[in-house]
Amino acid sequence: MREPMVDETLASAESSASWLSEALKQIDALEAERRQWLETSGTRGAGAGKRTVAARRDMAHRLARTRGAERRAATICLASRWSGYEKEFALALSGTEEWTFPEVAALLTALQGRSFHWLDEGWLSRVVELAAEFDAEERAMVREPLTSIMKAVAESSIEAAMRRRLVRRIAQALQTDPDALPVSALVPSDEWAVAVRRHLGRTPPVHLVRLVEHAGELSAPRPTKTWRTRCLELLQEAGARELAQVALDAFGRVTPRLIVSDENVDVARGFIWAATLARAYGLVPSLADLALRTSGARRGDREELRLSGAAINALGDCDDPSAVPALAQLQQAIRHRALRKQIDTALITAAGRQGITPGQLLERSIPSHGLGPDGTLTRTIGEWTATLAIEDATTVRLSFRSPEGKVVRSIPAALKESPELAAVKTLRKEIRQTLAAERARVEGLFAEDRAWPYEEWVRHYRDHPVTGVIARGLIWTAEGDARFADEVTAGPVRLWHPAGASLDEVMALRETVTERRLRQPFKQAFREVYLLTPAERETRVYSNRFAAHIVGHSRLYAIVKERGWQTNWLGTFDGGYDAEARKELAEGGWRVTFHYEAAGMQDGGYEVELAATDQVRFERREGRGWQARDLAGVPPLVFSEAMRDVDLFIAVTSIAADTAWVDRGEDRYVDYWREVTFGELPPSAEVRRDALARILPRTAIADRCTLTERYLVVRGDLRTYKIHLGSANILMDPGDVYLCIVTASNRGGKVFLPFEEDGRMSLILSKAFLLAGDSKITDETILRQIRPRRLDGGRRHVLTPCAGADRDRRHSHRRRRGGFDRRNYDGCAYHSGSATA
Repeated sequence: MREPMVDETLASAESSASWLSEALKQIDALEAERRQWLETSGTRGAGAGKRTVAARRDMAHRLARTRGAERRAATICLASRWSGYEKEFALALSGTEEWTFPEVAALLTALQGRSFHWLDEGWLSRVVELAAEFDAEERAMVREPLTSIMKAVAESSIEAAMRRRLVRRIAQALQTDPDALPVSALVPSDEWAVAVRRHLGRTPPVHLVRLVEHAGELSAPRPTKTWRTRCLELLQEAGARELAQVALDAFGRVTPRLIVSDENVDVARGFIWAATLARAYGLVPSLADLALRTSGARRGDREELRLSGAAINALGDCDDPSAVPALAQLQQAIRHRALRKQIDTALITAAGRQGITPGQLLERSIPSHGLGPDGTLTRTIGEWTATLAIEDATTVRLSFRSPEGKVVRSIPAALKESPELAAVKTLRKEIRQTLAAERARVEGLFAEDRAWPYEEWVRHYRDHPVTGVIARGLIWTAEGDARFADEVTAGPVRLWHPAGASLDEVMALRETVTERRLRQPFKQAFREVYLLTPAERETRVYSNRFAAHIVGHSRLYAIVKERGWQTNWLGTFDGGYDAEARKELAEGGWRVTFHYEAAGMQDGGYEVELAATDQVRFERREGRGWQARDLAGVPPLVFSEAMRDVDLFIAVTSIAADTAWVDRGEDRYVDYWREVTFGELPPSAEVRRDALARILPRTAIADRCTLTERYLVVRGDLRTYKIHLGSANILMDPGDVYLCIVTASNRGGKVFLPFEEDGRMSLILSKAFLLAGDSKITDETILRQIRPRRLDGGRRHVLTPCAGADRDRRHSHRRRRGGFDRRNYDGCAYHSGSATA
């Protein structure tokens, strides 16, 4: 609440600077007049704008001539108005002196609740100095406005170093009790610090103050041995472990984007480690949540890498077995390069304590989440029985059985508000996260030549409630033979890779997978193999196999991150013209780098739309650094897996995958589009052809389909169609006329697919099913391409729109010299066809 003297001083200031109040009213009236003219006619607003500028100039001139109490009164009045008058306020404040305490109290109260930006640091320092000049008793009377200003400064855009100095200076002004906890040790500029100070009280015991001060001495992600020893000594004091627990819990209760302000980051890191050394309750989930929230991985959360790094390193120091799975999940969720290095270091630290490799540590630490050997768990909720079950490598199903024995998948109305149901749904989310992390981890084993003793493999893979769902869908090598998991009876056991198998063995396994209708967790039997080419032996240290492709930048960035690579965003800023995507393989022993650069900007020239791909290089770890290596020296599995990722990036993001690219009215890269769209097949498309050769004979359109070197040829009732196995684009016979289908029907959706990684297989099949029954097509935009209209009773070329043209009301014709531009229909194609008499 305001003190009476503050209200009196504010009223007195309004009276002393009445001329200022009149000037402000005049400026506001002129500004309102200007806005009204702009909204109505837009012609006479300029005159009002000039009068406004002149009025503000006159007010500034008078402020500059004003001195003494009148100048201070004007400053207080401007602080009360504030919005739109920041420059005038700074001018007024700069010429003031001999402030009384009531005037400073009124000034601080007027500024309370304001927000500040980077230009305000100068006059803010002056205001803080004014408050600091008075004694402790007087400063105690303005604690509320000073605290409000301090929080606003902490959340402002003021430069970081200046912001920290300002907050600490305000904290010193707030220190009014010599026996109280020093404000500078734990600045109440964020909710976390306020919660900890609330627990400590106004005058906490000296040993707790020492713990807070010791926590603030930590200025690195990991503490030194000396710091740990002293912290353990302080934790033995009464209430110290309870304080560490409160500090840890407070992280989870903070809801704003700003979890901890800059001024408190060091003391927050100290309490992270104090809670770790004290083995606080709920340590692992609290640290994992804090690391994720402050990593910048989730939209809306404010990034604080120092806090995230401390939490990650503390997880690596935990003896709790659940810390390793938590680190594995963070490894999948966090994309920041520096934080991922710290996660790797934390895993190495944790593995080193047990004398095993990080890979062994991960596979031995996968939580079962209470699931039974069959991957299910049941919970009784009221009269219902809830069952969680891992159905396959991507699906965790929740179902409910009623007292009468009826099983439903929807949540019963009687359970929707149940706390037990919320706990089950949280568990389902955790199982899904673990399952996704395990798919990525096990697929990463393809780049390693690991062997497991049979008993160890059974325990950590085949019979594990979570990992087992993945392992049982894969092929393994045991006793020299390739076998499915249920056929393995002895070790050592290895993960089978087609690169080490004969062609006959690969073909036989592909046939078995198809016959059994086995949907593998990821491509294995049909996995592409990439061997070193003569051209790559010539270039030695780099590969140009995937160079000179034109790809969509935003899509490339997304899939690179999704596959666990690290890269930078292309842009017009310094250093943003080119990028280097990196990924570590074989437990960090090798690193692959994929280079690409900006190739085209969006309209306006501010965002990169297209990128051009370049070289792929390999490096081997040497101590803490990396050393470039010849491609011939890269292990075959490492080389194949790295090149497979790059091939996938291009297959998904190349403009050749955009069916409407040539119809945008742009000549950019049209030759590239035509060459790649119907060109030679990459390895991924060759595998797709082999899979289709096994799938098509089992479909209803088998008699209408033929596979050639590059195409799936489909014989319809009206025409014959060639679907390219790489791009999924279509040519129609006769004449190889391009057929544009933007959104194909999902008629092939129920066909069994042994794998699906980029959606291209199902797209090709859906188009094949649609075109095999072309006489049943009702979509006019497709029919106009298949059946060109008769014009003037003769044979001539006509324009036929693509399948997406009529579906999007935003599309509009672009006219050129009175006619249509054949290449453009606002992103949808118009194609030249032949009309036959």
